[in-house]
Amino acid sequence: MNPQDYWYSTEELAELLGVDPSSVRRWRTAQPPQGPPFVKVSPRRTIYSITDVEVWLRKQRIDPSPAP
Repeated sequence: MNPQDYWYSTEELAELLGVDPSSVRRWRTAQPPQGPPFVKVSPRRTIYSITDVEVWLRKQRIDPSPAP
């Protein structure tokens, strides 16, 4: 399997980010939704593309160094 084709479960994403799975679920149900893009496979199954997660994480990056 190509690593870019990998999809995280809610629990795997939570572990990767170091947060509780309930936080990831709360992000999805927030209005507007927060967190990385997701796919609802069924009412009880949501998955996250590794590529979408990486893009979302880059957008969350804050560089505290002063501007030149």
